[in-house]
Amino acid sequence: MQYFGTDGIRGFVGQFPMTPDFIMKLGWAAGKVLGAEGTQEILIGKDTRASGYMIESALESGLSAAGVNIALAGPLPTPAVAYLTSTFRADAGVVISASHNPYYDNGIKFFSNEGSKLSDAQQKAIEKMLQHALEHGIECVASEHLGKARRIEDAAGRYIEYCKRSFPSHLQLTGLKIVVDSANGAAYKIAAKVYRELGAQVISIHDQPNGININAQCGATSLSSLVEAVKNHQADIGLAVDGDADRIMLVDHTGAVVDGDEILWILARDAQRKGYEGGVVGTLMANFGLELALQSLKIPFVRANVGDRYVMEQLSKTGWRIGGEGSGHILLLDYAQTGDAIVASLRVLALMVEQQASLAVLKQGMQKLPQVLINVKYQDTGINPLDTRPMRERLVSIENRLGQNGRVLLRKSGTEPLIRVMVEATCRETAQDCAEALVEMLV
Repeated sequence: MQYFGTDGIRGFVGQFPMTPDFIMKLGWAAGKVLGAEGTQEILIGKDTRASGYMIESALESGLSAAGVNIALAGPLPTPAVAYLTSTFRADAGVVISASHNPYYDNGIKFFSNEGSKLSDAQQKAIEKMLQHALEHGIECVASEHLGKARRIEDAAGRYIEYCKRSFPSHLQLTGLKIVVDSANGAAYKIAAKVYRELGAQVISIHDQPNGININAQCGATSLSSLVEAVKNHQADIGLAVDGDADRIMLVDHTGAVVDGDEILWILARDAQRKGYEGGVVGTLMANFGLELALQSLKIPFVRANVGDRYVMEQLSKTGWRIGGEGSGHILLLDYAQTGDAIVASLRVLALMVEQQASLAVLKQGMQKLPQVLINVKYQDTGINPLDTRPMRERLVSIENRLGQNGRVLLRKSGTEPLIRVMVEATCRETAQDCAEALVEMLV
């Protein structure tokens, strides 16, 4: 597809395609395509980027011109929009966010009325209609058929109650001290409230968005301030979401980071103890230590392409209920139909209370292997540098050297002229040596 990527349409604000004209025409195209399928109202939520106001207005104009009504929910996490789209009986949902990217980027993601992302067929149809609008302009419906806009009251409160319902009713967080980093993003009013209302003592950081500080040295992609706060406050756990609160990263009471792979291990092991017979979906980048740990419990594990969309596809194929990425996208289909940072964190917190165990204890049993990742620039000459005979021979040699105690992943970046060389081994020196041996063949 020309405009839709694995996570909607995204770009630098003010440059194509993140311009008011393009976004208005995108809204019109989406309204025409989804309207033809019976859509009457689309719910729109956004994160805290200053550009969200402009994009929201442009989308609203395009949708209205196509004859589709709009429900404005204001700043909300991505999973909240997915949930509320269904709760408010909207026919589709839109999130205006660039997730963990800096403030100067923004993006647009569409959801079906079931809270899942639009199908490829729907996205292709929208792109076709969008191309028509870009080349020929848009045709506005008659005045009496224009879409109307309404603002949803207490959308955040409804989502808070939804999150709390995912926590076992016989448990509470009383006695736990939690540091919450909201990334100056969409969860800044929500995340800390959820944990407080369940009884925890909460220290909230990075909860003062100003339109340009979203994800800035904070949140799930920058954990140093959270680690420091956990140590300074002698907290039991630290929780960090990203700008749109679909990623979660944890810090235990010692200041050690617990990433998405380790969260998957904790939740999958507990699910098996409680009768879950399915497996786990990770990605090509999942640490080999996760695979080995699950293997030791005879929990099936498969790898999908990088991106929560591909994880969801594998979950649909297998019928399994648990999947995610090391970056903190955790899919727990018994609780939510999209990655939800707060819901995933509540599952871990419930285990801490239930087992009266620290996060440091819960993560035991999985040993992450050292991972070395080197990005190599290449010129596209028409010859795949990964498919030459010398490269294939070197790869076989490295894989033989690692045996069952390591893993190699070579892949082209989908967005840059880079080849990503990733090696995992039982010791960092071996991983580094093997990675450099592969890079030699590419430079």
